[in-house]
Amino acid sequence: MPEPSAGPLRIALAQRNPTVGDIAGNCALVRAARAEAAETGADLIAFSELFVTGYPPEDLILKPSFQVAAEAAVEELAKETADGGPAILLGAPWREDGKLYNAALLLQGGEIAARRYKYALPNYGVFDEIRVFAQGPLPGPIAFGDLRLGVMICEDLWVDEVSECLGESGADILFAINGSPFERDKTDVRLNNAVTRVTETGLPLIYLNQVGGQDELVFDGASFVLGADCTLRAQAAMFAEDTLHTSWSPGSDGVWQCETSLPSRHPDGLEAIYHAMVLGLRDYVGKNGFPGVLIGMSGGIDSALSAAVATDALGPDKVRSVRMPSRYTSDASLDDGGECADLLGLTTDTISIEPAVAAFEGMMSDVFAGREADATEENIQ
Repeated sequence: MPEPSAGPLRIALAQRNPTVGDIAGNCALVRAARAEAAETGADLIAFSELFVTGYPPEDLILKPSFQVAAEAAVEELAKETADGGPAILLGAPWREDGKLYNAALLLQGGEIAARRYKYALPNYGVFDEIRVFAQGPLPGPIAFGDLRLGVMICEDLWVDEVSECLGESGADILFAINGSPFERDKTDVRLNNAVTRVTETGLPLIYLNQVGGQDELVFDGASFVLGADCTLRAQAAMFAEDTLHTSWSPGSDGVWQCETSLPSRHPDGLEAIYHAMVLGLRDYVGKNGFPGVLIGMSGGIDSALSAAVATDALGPDKVRSVRMPSRYTSDASLDDGGECADLLGLTTDTISIEPAVAAFEGMMSDVFAGREADATEENIQ
């Protein structure tokens, strides 16, 4: 089995956007990123949690045929590492002794060199892993040349016992592969938790996250590396695919150190929320194969913001605006909606809904008899 080259150990962290169910497409992303990493001299390239299947696979992962297809894809990727290029660390479902695990797999030298199974299975919020996966044992480190990788899978980083076990069993680096969804200020929460693990173990830490939208979830990426002194050594972009090329070597004290690179600028607050909406819509439309979206332009701030998000996500050629006036629609509303569409470069259709409003009022005439018209009639449209 080929060993990492002499000199600094180069680890490429591939922050990519997988699609749930698209095993072939996700593996194509692995191959493309690995080819790029080979050109930079990387010894190892890593991908996020359950990358082969996409995350979260939900009940799709329970189909035996899907499990077989995922494992076959991993085995094929493993064979390709016999070419002497970078080894691969990635997430995939894996079966052993009749149980299904959320696994991290090291592919090296033409084979699956090591497997580690997720210990801490989340069962809250959007996570439902206890129902799907078996709990793995507390892990030991994975040997990679002179380096011992303390591989964790997402929730493993949020409990004390996994990092403690890895530190006590000789890990040199904590290496967490994740599928962590976006929440406001979540990057600070992740960093604070990572600092806690580094402080407890005295080990540097790699945090590699997924990026992209998947149905109702948005993954923001923002992968990072912390030194053993808790300093930020590298940080990937938010809401975009990125690759962190890291270089590692042992210091005089035996602690592995990552060469520092400039961190990417991250949006925060409302700007981050806007980026999340854009990415989520772009991937929801793209991954579901929709040709575009239709926006009802009322002239108000809600439709204006929706149109702006859609245009930033998809481009004006995939967004069509519609004005639907009735007797209650003011000229100002029509003008504002039209101007917004023009500024965004959208094609606009105007469809009068007056006949539908009149028909509905006719249906309700007995109920409304003797009453003055008010906002009820206005809101019928």
